[in-house]
Amino acid sequence: MSEAAPQTIYLADYTPYGFTIDSVDLHFDLKPHQTRVKSRIAFRPNPQAIDRTFFLHGENLTLIGATIDGAVVSPDVTPQGLTCDVPDAPFVWEAEVEIDPKGNTALEGLYMSNGMYCTQCEAEGFRKITYYPDRPDVMAVFTVTINGSHPVLLSNGNPTSVESNQAIWHDPWPKPSYLFALVAGDLVAHSDSFTTMSGRKVALNLYVRPGDEGKCAFGMEALKRSMKWDEDEYGREYDLDLFNIVAVDDFNMGAMENKGLNIFNSSAVLASPETSTDMNFERIEAIIAHEYFHNWTGNRITCRDWFQLCLKEGLTVFRDSQFTSDMRSAPVKRISDVIDLRARQFAEDQGPLAHPVRPESFQEINNFYTATVYEKGAEVIGMLKLLVGDKAYSDALDLYFDRHDGQACTIEDWLRVFEDTTGRDLTQFKRWYSQAGTPHLSVTEDWQHGTLTLKFRQHTPASAATPAPQPQVLPIAVGLIGQDGDEVEETRILEMTEAEQSFVFDDLGTRPIASVLRGFSAPVVLKQQLSDADRAHLLAYDTDPFNRWEQGRMLAFGSLLAMIREGTSPNPDWLAGVRSVISDESLDPAFRALVLGLPSQSDLARELADAGDTPDPDIIY
Repeated sequence: MSEAAPQTIYLADYTPYGFTIDSVDLHFDLKPHQTRVKSRIAFRPNPQAIDRTFFLHGENLTLIGATIDGAVVSPDVTPQGLTCDVPDAPFVWEAEVEIDPKGNTALEGLYMSNGMYCTQCEAEGFRKITYYPDRPDVMAVFTVTINGSHPVLLSNGNPTSVESNQAIWHDPWPKPSYLFALVAGDLVAHSDSFTTMSGRKVALNLYVRPGDEGKCAFGMEALKRSMKWDEDEYGREYDLDLFNIVAVDDFNMGAMENKGLNIFNSSAVLASPETSTDMNFERIEAIIAHEYFHNWTGNRITCRDWFQLCLKEGLTVFRDSQFTSDMRSAPVKRISDVIDLRARQFAEDQGPLAHPVRPESFQEINNFYTATVYEKGAEVIGMLKLLVGDKAYSDALDLYFDRHDGQACTIEDWLRVFEDTTGRDLTQFKRWYSQAGTPHLSVTEDWQHGTLTLKFRQHTPASAATPAPQPQVLPIAVGLIGQDGDEVEETRILEMTEAEQSFVFDDLGTRPIASVLRGFSAPVVLKQQLSDADRAHLLAYDTDPFNRWEQGRMLAFGSLLAMIREGTSPNPDWLAGVRSVISDESLDPAFRALVLGLPSQSDLARELADAGDTPDPDIIY
């Protein structure tokens, strides 16, 4: 007997669910192998839906019984869920199921981790807890009652009753089922508070196992910095009476943004100076910020369907990058992001798994969690911000939050707020969401009597996902550096929309050196013919930190490859540029260290192999 072929789900086939939900009441009686879950859900027909089939997802559930408006019903149950005849009017569905948290080794739904109950419901884990329309466009207000012997019983929202062996939680904000969370265990809280910009005091708790209390202080401070930053930069105030984070040893993701109850892998939140490196601290700060920022970009406004995953993840990755840039070194953060993008996402674009930022189909939803959706999705947000400007970006985000609060949205909704705010037509820009592949951008120069013309050409290699790519909108940040080291032309955003396009710089005295793609303003592969002397000049004098690092990297690659192939001495132009960086005390130490770093041995080997040479590890070393 062979297994059924996986079903392919298509974006084009989306239809609204046949019913809306007014309220959800869940009641948990926790036992390791025989947890009982009772659900009481108020449904009503969705007037915008065409298909009114009543289907509830459900996997690995034992149905004890079900009623509609108090009358016993016998649903048609399959391994994927159940269907049932329902009234063409509002009705109340009640069901009781039994599940096995301790036997749940998939770590999806409700499971046990070293004696503690924990949930993970994104993307499709809630269907392993009870029968429910487990899709992100179905949003509802949840009330949760937890009966259990553990001293700490947590769920989403605010507690309305906490007694021995029972806690009741109410989340006043509608949410999809993937944001549901429950934790029950022997935990201790590292507590603090935060006063919002409107003067509300929010209780903060970081729950850990006994013995880990000494590793919580940094995570708590990172949370408070995130809350303040989101108020200052985006005007987003926290909206519940408390915010809880729980550290879990067994967790199949780094962290999860469940409304008001974030669940983290312990390694992503616990740190101490004795056992953690600077990189550990930075990672923890970034993850805590990312999950907190989801409160608005992912929770209050969520995805209509999983094809829109980049809507919440791309925007939130962009926001956490902004946060880290403000908290630490902006140049170092940008360079680090580009290094990761080139290593992971560019490779993804070049391989058989290339896909658009918003894919058109899937068979397994967990395969959507890729560098393209997250990191390239964030790059697309950054380009949009560059194109419209800081003020218009801020205005568009305000409109986005006002217009779509409490909704499950699409990329079209997201782009429309920018069109309505700026009057721009973003039809071509939308290709960034629908085309796979990394554009290759080449630039050549023409110098005539004080006028510099930069001629750009873009080309995106074809792939199975995008057989005939069309020209993209590219914001190309360009500056000009004079021969004396002064900046002749400050950063200017050139908006490229054609396959080939030229831009002119007039009234120049002597020929400058073009600093192209400053700040890595678009996720492209840039080909620019520069001499080693010109690269060394940019390394020494460019006012853009990213390009200063980039030219140093290019010089290092060229010099080291020549040394490997020909046994030559280090390039003197490279050494001169390095000397200028070492002697520049005005530079941020972290940035200087990054600029002075060498390409890795594996990077050099890959460059040699790509050029048809056989890498010799001993010589490279």
